[in-house]
Amino acid sequence: MRLIQLGLAAFVAIGTTTAAPSALRADAGAYLAAQASSSAYAFEDAQRYLDRALDEEPYNPRLLEARIQAAIGMGAWEEAVPFAQRLDESGQVSQIATITLMVDATLNERWDDLFALLESGRTAGSLVDGLMQAWALYGEGRVQRSVEAFDDVIAARGLRSYGLYHKALALAAVGDLEGAEAIFALPASEGMQPTLRSVQAHAEILSQLGRTDAAIAMIDGMLGSNPEQVFVEMRAALEAGETLPRSFARNAKEGIAEVLFNVSAVLQDENDPAVGLIYARGAEAIWPDHVHAITLAAQYLERLDRYALAIAAYEKVPENNPTFAEAQMARAEALRRSGEAEAGITALTELAATFPERALVQAALGDALRWDDQMAEAEMAYSRALEQFEGDHPSKWFVLYTRGITRERQGKWPEAEADFRASLDLNPDHPSVLNYLGYSLVEKQTNLEEALGMIETAVAERPQSGAIVDSLGWAQFRLGRYDEAVKNLERAAELEPVDPIITDHLGDALWAVGREIEAQFQWRRALSFEPEEAEADRIRRKLEVGLDAVLAEEGADPLERGDDAD
Repeated sequence: MRLIQLGLAAFVAIGTTTAAPSALRADAGAYLAAQASSSAYAFEDAQRYLDRALDEEPYNPRLLEARIQAAIGMGAWEEAVPFAQRLDESGQVSQIATITLMVDATLNERWDDLFALLESGRTAGSLVDGLMQAWALYGEGRVQRSVEAFDDVIAARGLRSYGLYHKALALAAVGDLEGAEAIFALPASEGMQPTLRSVQAHAEILSQLGRTDAAIAMIDGMLGSNPEQVFVEMRAALEAGETLPRSFARNAKEGIAEVLFNVSAVLQDENDPAVGLIYARGAEAIWPDHVHAITLAAQYLERLDRYALAIAAYEKVPENNPTFAEAQMARAEALRRSGEAEAGITALTELAATFPERALVQAALGDALRWDDQMAEAEMAYSRALEQFEGDHPSKWFVLYTRGITRERQGKWPEAEADFRASLDLNPDHPSVLNYLGYSLVEKQTNLEEALGMIETAVAERPQSGAIVDSLGWAQFRLGRYDEAVKNLERAAELEPVDPIITDHLGDALWAVGREIEAQFQWRRALSFEPEEAEADRIRRKLEVGLDAVLAEEGADPLERGDDAD
């Protein structure tokens, strides 16, 4: 079953006001600080500076919009409302203010206020407006008019799938399970595009109708070899004879929250994550238990480098939720990226103890330990993960690859090579694995022709990777094909201009073809890029006596110059 999401950027782009700020301010410092912190999405700092600036210019539209965004970014939706009201009352048209007021009206079930906003021409985006209106009509008890409003969305160009999905949820909410199931059962050719959310809702409705076998069959079509945990748990409950409770849009508020979540999910591919964050935070404000909205907001916050807020969001996912482990893994990664690697490892260690049977949890712990240079511990975590995989799980090749890295770093080359080759058996010609194995063979000066072939395949897959092009040049150098090596190493240095290893390799190749002054220039450049101390000492020695003498001192084979060096 193919899952798709439709692009809706044209329907939901956030508009901003265009009024210019006042030329004179009593507190220009606060204004500039507010502008800087808002631009950097430093929401907490922005709140403080914006409040000071708004004391001087309480109706400045740009300041008000930024203050709304800062409150939403912090997850303090109720704090954003007074600023949205002030901006709206001033006559300025602002989409972020409109969304804030619509969410507030929904949260408090003030359907007349929501209708008034829509009727005045204010918009949160054409998809949002139509579905909000339909759900608000449902909230007022006007079910038939609500169904007609959903049909209007279904008839709109490009919105059929979303209209069908929400109409099915509304029918289920009113008790028409047969009508809802009929919509969910429509083929994709008739506009009912399956998503993870729609399949979950459909399975719940089938279970409510007593069609357990059909629900299990549909879930089996979703499972594959890497199932979402929610479907694993749903299937187990069905097999145990349980009836699945409905968890989707059980009332108008939750329906509107689902609308905002859907839009936020679509916006994940857009350049500005702050826009998607607004909708995700709105969904969470209306429906605080919407775990998918919470984790989506956390992902947007990570993209904005607001790691503390992202970590706080992941912590909201309860332990009894099927996505708890995934949220905790994401939280640990956010901790690492924020500079708290040890805290991330601690969190994953505890999680791995809680879920010893979850291979991806063990693998995540392995990743964290590997990034912290704890190779022996990482190897053990990866081994535990591999023990838990069933069959050829789609992540198994990657765990074999990463365990191979830990073994290679510990000097366990036979075991590492076996892992790399096993990884390639599962995922042939993957450029990262080919490059790592090929480069390692080159460094060991073993199976050089095979290594060269691996690296050439990797370069064909990723021609813009400086590291992989460097591997190709270095393999050619080891084979004595110095002119070819120079060409590829120059290309690698263009792709990665401040990499000390690539620059050092280029210097060696230039020396091998007799371009000694250029070689010395590249070695000096490599030193300026602060290589590891052992490498730096070797480069200094090459600058003193030349590459040939260094190789002789090391007991290595001399350069085999032929026509290349003429």
